[in-house]
Amino acid sequence: VQLVESGGGMVQPGGSLRLSCAASGFTFSSYDMSWVRQAPGKGPEWVGNIYTDGTRGYYADSVKGRFTISRDNANNMLYLQMDSLKPEDTALYYCVRGRNGLGIPRRYWGQGTQVTVSS
Repeated sequence: VQLVESGGGMVQPGGSLRLSCAASGFTFSSYDMSWVRQAPGKGPEWVGNIYTDGTRGYYADSVKGRFTISRDNANNMLYLQMDSLKPEDTALYYCVRGRNGLGIPRRYWGQGTQVTVSS
């Protein structure tokens, strides 16, 4: 299992970023997927998930209405569109194989991509 995130960076409050996750080593279309983030000095926080066919997904209250998860099963890609970013969204963002995110063993997590929201 390999999950490689990209697209992180620094953005001003109110801005947008789109994170990508390239999946390989497993049948991507057969797994629900999640995003998890971890801010400096804090524990990991589940951001949201998306079911295998991309038609259903759920989000943490902290990002609902601002973040959107999507997937491209033909190309084994997972995405996180982040809009109206806030300083408290600053974190390392991980792509995770599985619906629950936090309950998934770390070997099914990517290495993370850093998002910094600051003026």
